Amino acid sequence: MDIDGSNSYIMSDTSVANSELFKNAQVSPTSLTYYGFCMGNGNYTVNLHFSEIIFTDDQTYNSLGRRIFDIYIQGELVQKDFNIAKEAGRIGKAITKPFTAVVSHNTLEIRLYWAGKGTTSIPSRGVYGPLISAITVEPDFTPPSESGSSSISAGAVVGIVAAVAIVIILLFVILRRKGYFGKKSSLEREVKGLDLQMSLFNVRQIKGATNNFDIANKIGEGGFGPVYKGRLSDGTLVAVKQLSAKSKQGNREFLNEIGMISALNHPHLVKLYGCCVEGDQLMLIYEYLENNSLARALFGAAEHQIKLDWPTRYKICVGIARGLAYLHEESRLKVVHRDIKATNVLLDKDLNPKISDFGLAKLDEEENTHISTRIAGTYGYMAPEYAMHGYLTDKADVYSFGIVALEILHGSNNTTLRQKGSEAFHLLDWAHVLKEENNLLELVDKRLGSNFNKEEAMVMINVALLCTNVTSALRPAMSSVVSMLEGKIAIKELILESSEVLDEKKMEAMRQYYKDHSISMEEGPWTATSSSVATDLYPVDSSYLEKRV
Repeated sequence: MDIDGSNSYIMSDTSVANSELFKNAQVSPTSLTYYGFCMGNGNYTVNLHFSEIIFTDDQTYNSLGRRIFDIYIQGELVQKDFNIAKEAGRIGKAITKPFTAVVSHNTLEIRLYWAGKGTTSIPSRGVYGPLISAITVEPDFTPPSESGSSSISAGAVVGIVAAVAIVIILLFVILRRKGYFGKKSSLEREVKGLDLQMSLFNVRQIKGATNNFDIANKIGEGGFGPVYKGRLSDGTLVAVKQLSAKSKQGNREFLNEIGMISALNHPHLVKLYGCCVEGDQLMLIYEYLENNSLARALFGAAEHQIKLDWPTRYKICVGIARGLAYLHEESRLKVVHRDIKATNVLLDKDLNPKISDFGLAKLDEEENTHISTRIAGTYGYMAPEYAMHGYLTDKADVYSFGIVALEILHGSNNTTLRQKGSEAFHLLDWAHVLKEENNLLELVDKRLGSNFNKEEAMVMINVALLCTNVTSALRPAMSSVVSMLEGKIAIKELILESSEVLDEKKMEAMRQYYKDHSISMEEGPWTATSSSVATDLYPVDSSYLEKRV
């Protein structure tokens, strides 16, 4: 790094009157080390050939240079403060320094080391270190002759070659059966043909990272398939999402997710490290997030829940909003996620939220009609216009965000499935009831007690109600949602229409339920499933949606 110019390691001076050996030299600002490997053990004479060909012996500036370095043979100092010009008698004169080296482990090491003495910037930086023209090494013993070496018969050679060939064939057959040499699938060729800024892993690497998909490393199960914790060879912790053979999602969603996430980068989106496409194996390798999903932290099994205080909940809500604002308005690709829910929001070690699972994401192209023929999402989070008519815009994500905001606030999931045959209750309906009663703060999770900011709570509630407006056009853009949550713009007052108010019987039952069960978390972890089947197979309560619309 201290050398001026890129070709300063090799120096030449044709004025040297000696043999061709001394016209070139190797120089280094710090040290030069040479190795001889696979040498016979014994004593050797090492001749080091020097000639000072950089400095001059005249009245110019170049004559002021002075080179001093140490010489080590086999790690031992054999010449301290060696000065080529002084030892040779003058500049440009050749000198050979002989040394005896004992080789005991078949290796010879010669090192020339600058010890910090002499000039450092004359005539230019980087020419002050050790310099050497050539090295010769002569054994002080008679090496074994070729005639003394053992010979191998032709028959033995044929036998060895045949045995090696059989082993190679057997190894090839075993690896082929394990899928290492199978024909590349069309998906594999397609992925490798894409210009993606991420790593391509093979099955062997992923098996090694997850201990062959050990059940102890399983950290989740989604509509796409199981998710495993893994550790790459460089120590990086990852989450491996494996496509299930029974999954209703498939190659199209897999390629979709790869294409989406590789083009997106934001602090509140899960980072995709790479993918594995080998034979029928399809896997995505994400960054590992220590605190799993928001759903598990809020209303999972008791042993998995995290005590989220109010500042943390508000931070999570704002983070999700920022991630969605990026997807909808700031990224190069305008994306509608289509499946925003608490299980698809993951938390890192500092409880920062990151949106995950882009398998259902859809590009928001301005020229399309926004009519989706394949309804995809999760019951309880889908906007009415999308669930019933397939009308898809970014306002569908806004609606889902409003539901997630209510869940963060209340500490329970939106849809509460009661005993078999009973009608399900929805947190959004309960919020509407409380708004009619002018008692919205009743929505705040009772586990927080009085340890929450009432003004921020009202902001979050009102933003959630705006986002879940039945009329999609009246829902705010996510950038506006971020501004409302951060107090930069005022929140519009939501006026409920009479069609949105529930009948008295259900209202009373709901009131009783939420008062009796607002803090109950002993029913075990809540799981939600995704679906991407046609509308007529999707389990949506159409009567409920008709009432809402």
